[in-house]
Amino acid sequence: MKIMVINGPNLNMLGIREKNIYGTKDYKDVCKYIVNEGEKRGHQVEIFQSNIEGEIINFIQKAYFEKYEGIVINPGAFTHYSYAIHDAIKGVDIPTIEVHLSNVHKREEFRKISVTAPACVGQIAGFGEVGYILAINALESM
Repeated sequence: MKIMVINGPNLNMLGIREKNIYGTKDYKDVCKYIVNEGEKRGHQVEIFQSNIEGEIINFIQKAYFEKYEGIVINPGAFTHYSYAIHDAIKGVDIPTIEVHLSNVHKREEFRKISVTAPACVGQIAGFGEVGYILAINALESM
């Protein structure tokens, strides 16, 4: 299966920012873990990250044109207000799973609202980097 993983704003700062929430593993280590676990399962996994909303939309559209079979997305803060990302996910008709490293439902009120999740097959939150693997497992079963 060809899977695209998209990470939104500030995820490139893993291991630096709010270690008590996001852990101490840096972004490169998390990406390496995701790719390795995907390859163990026989998948081609490509990871993209951007702090720019339009670039994330471009990645979603790229998934369509390059025939990806699944998307795993952590929209970061765009989760809470990007109807443009919501529309892009809906527009490509590729099974998409939203992932969050922390349990957003145990944090600030604004983090409990996702405008992107309704465009996705489901949402996984609170399992750290393992959440990406859970999402890949879910895509396998579709």
